Amino acid sequence: MTARKLFAEFFGTAFLLIGVVGSGIMAQTLSDGNIALALLANAIATGCILFAIITTLGPISGAHFNPAVTLAFALRGEHAWKDVAPYVAVQIIGAIIGVWAAHLMFDLPVLQASTTMHRSGGAQWFSEVIATLGLVFVIFGGVRHRPDAVPPLVGLYITGAYWFTSSTSFANPAVTIARGFTDTFAGIYPGHIAMFILMQIISVFIGHVVLNWLFAADESKGPNS
Repeated sequence: MTARKLFAEFFGTAFLLIGVVGSGIMAQTLSDGNIALALLANAIATGCILFAIITTLGPISGAHFNPAVTLAFALRGEHAWKDVAPYVAVQIIGAIIGVWAAHLMFDLPVLQASTTMHRSGGAQWFSEVIATLGLVFVIFGGVRHRPDAVPPLVGLYITGAYWFTSSTSFANPAVTIARGFTDTFAGIYPGHIAMFILMQIISVFIGHVVLNWLFAADESKGPNS
């Protein structure tokens, strides 16, 4: 584990949240109450920042920016268990710093908590299972068949998942925690964070079973089959 890898995870996750929260603030300000338009702008900006940070930082740290992804790679034996906690710690810290940076850019109080964005109930919890499973699916499918396509796959998937999931696809424990620190369009009421994270982790274990089987190498056809 090197300092460069940890900083890359911190830096990338911070910029991810700057993209999520900053675009949410801008979208809400400019959309004149049109929630659909605000969500579209938020989704596009998030997909774009994901493409950028995965492309540029992937060669350094693997571009996880997500404790669920780190856990998924560790379960596959592709990320050392001793390095899971440091990755998760810097991802969470980076995410919160990113939220605060977005507040500073838009001249909002830096320290705040979400009070209005209630995201709870069985439908949204199930939505997080689907959202996280889909994210792990495109990552491991991309790694298996088209490693060079992982950045656009993830960016496009999250852009779409903002719209086809009722939770707007958090799919990331660090993002979920950090969005509890903003009382803006992108926020989540802190009391609803724990269930979102539980569903995301459950989804990782489902994906570990299903996706390892789905993307298993066909030894009769060679490793690239």
